[in-house]
Amino acid sequence: MIRENLRTIRKQKGKSQEQMAKILSTDPSNYSRKERGEIRIHDEEWQKIADALNVPVEDIKDEKLPGFVHNDNSTFNDSAGNYNQYYNIPNSMIEHLQDYISLLKNENQELKEEIKTLKSQ
Repeated sequence: MIRENLRTIRKQKGKSQEQMAKILSTDPSNYSRKERGEIRIHDEEWQKIADALNVPVEDIKDEKLPGFVHNDNSTFNDSAGNYNQYYNIPNSMIEHLQDYISLLKNENQELKEEIKTLKSQ
């Protein structure tokens, strides 16, 4: 289970995995495994990460999210079944994502204008 909230917010805050590894006093490959959910993040580590990202622990921790809901009425004819995930996304994360989307839209517009200028030369 990849810890999507943690990864998304870390990237939004402009922190690298190397920087986060230093905060936890570990190596980058170990931090990467933690972020991918391959190894456990201890409570004190969650707090250090949250402090470094300046967010509440609840915003980055995925464990409290509901799990999978199995739907036996799959519209697909596969043996894996149909699984739906339902998440309660914190408002602060939604605000961060909206800010990030605005930044990307502005950057996209600037790049379009730059391309237009280059084409006209």
